[in-house]
Amino acid sequence: MSNSESSSTSSGSGSSSSGSKNAKSEENQDELIIKQQREIEQEIAHSNPLVSESQAIASLNHEYLDDPVYISKIKDLSSKYRAIRRSRPDGNCFFRAFAYAYLEYLVLNKDEFQKFYEYASKSRERLTEAGFPPFTIEDFYETFMEVINKVKPDGDDTAAALAELHKLFNEQGYSDYVVVYLRLITSSHLQEKADFYQNFIDGNITIVEFCHQEVEPMYKESDHIHIIAICSALDAGVRVEYMDRGDGDQVIAHDFPDGIKPNVYLLYRPGHYDILYPNNGEA
Repeated sequence: MSNSESSSTSSGSGSSSSGSKNAKSEENQDELIIKQQREIEQEIAHSNPLVSESQAIASLNHEYLDDPVYISKIKDLSSKYRAIRRSRPDGNCFFRAFAYAYLEYLVLNKDEFQKFYEYASKSRERLTEAGFPPFTIEDFYETFMEVINKVKPDGDDTAAALAELHKLFNEQGYSDYVVVYLRLITSSHLQEKADFYQNFIDGNITIVEFCHQEVEPMYKESDHIHIIAICSALDAGVRVEYMDRGDGDQVIAHDFPDGIKPNVYLLYRPGHYDILYPNNGEA
């Protein structure tokens, strides 16, 4: 072998070794990031139930002791609402809070519960007609219906049904499956009404692509389009109270869809939704 060949071979070997080390370093870095993410998720899980017990609105004050803007808005919020129920800040907070609050409303309104039950029992067929493979939705549908049946009031005993609702929503298997199923219903509705909802999509992507990327996956945060779609699909109404650092000392209410009487009330702070309970039953 010539000196030049030897030099070339040696150089190539060193380059290969260096590349291998870099790849291994990147792999270790990725593993470290994943490990840190899991630790953060576990910390959130341990410190935040999926859905909390109801708390006084004033419980928000301790989060903003040095922020007069938020303190004044909490005061305004407390003039309209008597309690808050927190949902875990994991990207599923809108769907989890909506599902809990809507089922809670249905438990207390038997006629509405029966209408919803009829819709839910036929929802599997709607999803398969929309193109979802039956085998991918079967388990979620069965769990969704199991939850609905478990919280169905027995006569006038709504207290037992509400206690069961709280129990189920703090069991990860039940709670997450309900969230997944509502995401599928939302996706199905968006695709069914694609001509309308396409106008709300930013960027050069289709409704189908948007649903695959931003609606169906767990832990994806929700925006107005998600709220309007699930409300329209279920014929529900949601009032969202927006509390941020914007001008003024009042929270701003927005009803979804417009003109529909709300039966679910949510508090939105940047990136997060919680459940609200109006004074005297109505805000």
